[in-house]
Amino acid sequence: MIEFNHYPVMKNEAIKYLGVKPDGIYADLTLGGGSHSMEMAKIVEAGKIIAVDRDADAIEYSRKKLREYEDKIIFVKDNYANIKDIVNGLGYEKIDGALMDCGVSSYQIDEDSRGFSYMREAELDMRMDREQKLTAADIINNYEKEKLRDIIYKHGEERYAELIIREIIKRREKKRIETTLELADIIKYAVRNLKYDGGHPAKRTFQAVRIAVNEEIENIGPAVDSVVGMLNRGGRFAAISFHSGEDRAVKQAFARFEKGCLCPADFPVCACGNKPEVKIITRKPIYPGKEEVAVNPRSASAKMRVLEKL
Repeated sequence: MIEFNHYPVMKNEAIKYLGVKPDGIYADLTLGGGSHSMEMAKIVEAGKIIAVDRDADAIEYSRKKLREYEDKIIFVKDNYANIKDIVNGLGYEKIDGALMDCGVSSYQIDEDSRGFSYMREAELDMRMDREQKLTAADIINNYEKEKLRDIIYKHGEERYAELIIREIIKRREKKRIETTLELADIIKYAVRNLKYDGGHPAKRTFQAVRIAVNEEIENIGPAVDSVVGMLNRGGRFAAISFHSGEDRAVKQAFARFEKGCLCPADFPVCACGNKPEVKIITRKPIYPGKEEVAVNPRSASAKMRVLEKL
């Protein structure tokens, strides 16, 4: 059995805010190690949990881990951006709640062969779905300077992106950059004369490339749109993010549905007639408690936002 080590972030808070009902239909958009789905399955009796993940390892592991709940859970290997097609394809039109836990799992970071870590030697991969063609190596070796800059600035918020990109381009002109440690060493060399205060010098660049490989932020908006459209009245959607870009995408998507009106800001009265579809339950995001962060330091940057369908 694959050891899909993954700590479910804010597990208790997520279940509490979702208000899981015994006869409800719920979507776990990011199955991971299966712990969030397990907590929902403990409550659900006549309902179903649609558990989605792009990673075949997550599906395989969770299917075995949650064997005793197999009559309540439908496992689907797919991208959560396709959640509407997934739910409709299973014969459901509406759901009573959904959970989205963005970002990368502990297993994916720690598994050497996946190429997510700047601390372990592996091929530059970073694909959550290993059937996908685009890899981190493709981005690092083939993307033009401007596109690399956009990725590393935007997704990594790396202030020294220019220096790092310059060194990457210089090295790849001599030979293809193939491995994680090779890239990490290039990044360290690029900022060698600087006092780098953001932890490991490769951290932000690796994060940025991973997000780009998997189109993580681009998928959030379509997923929120689909979930809100399918929620029953009173149904809730909880989204957990770990990166400022993810949180911003969630916050903006939630705000669109709460606002309703699409008229320009200078219109004196609403002319479009669109009404708010949701109310935001969490005016300020929910954060993990000190005890959880002590056990799982990777949860420290997590934020959870929740909406409810009107």
